[in-house]
Amino acid sequence: MYNKVILMGRIVNDLELKVSPQGVALCSFRIAVERDYAKKGEERETDFFNVTAWRNTADFICKYFQKGQLIHIDGSLRTRQYTDKNGNPATWYEIVTQNVSFTGDRGKTQSGELPEPPVPESTTSAAEEYFLGSDDDSPYPF
Repeated sequence: MYNKVILMGRIVNDLELKVSPQGVALCSFRIAVERDYAKKGEERETDFFNVTAWRNTADFICKYFQKGQLIHIDGSLRTRQYTDKNGNPATWYEIVTQNVSFTGDRGKTQSGELPEPPVPESTTSAAEEYFLGSDDDSPYPF
């Protein structure tokens, strides 16, 4: 089986680093990706994607990226079922990042050095299983 998603888009919301009940860093946000075509006489349409980063990648994104900035996402598509606030069954779609990178002038840190990309962790933790398997009335349990 193969599940690979590669996107480049702009971060739509302010970034916030959260910590799961098990102590694992998490950052969830949305990116806007313009389609590569437009109908004659119309503007390009934009698709919005939910993105989740864990551990070092979450720390890295929250430290070096911000709302409105371009980001390159390399990850996999995941779905999970949950019950919404009205009691209706729903499906949540998200891209779980494995790698991220800058797509333009990435700037420098306060010390004047360019940031290094994080080393991805490929194993699924208990916190991720809890997060991805939650039947809470919200897509995010914390």
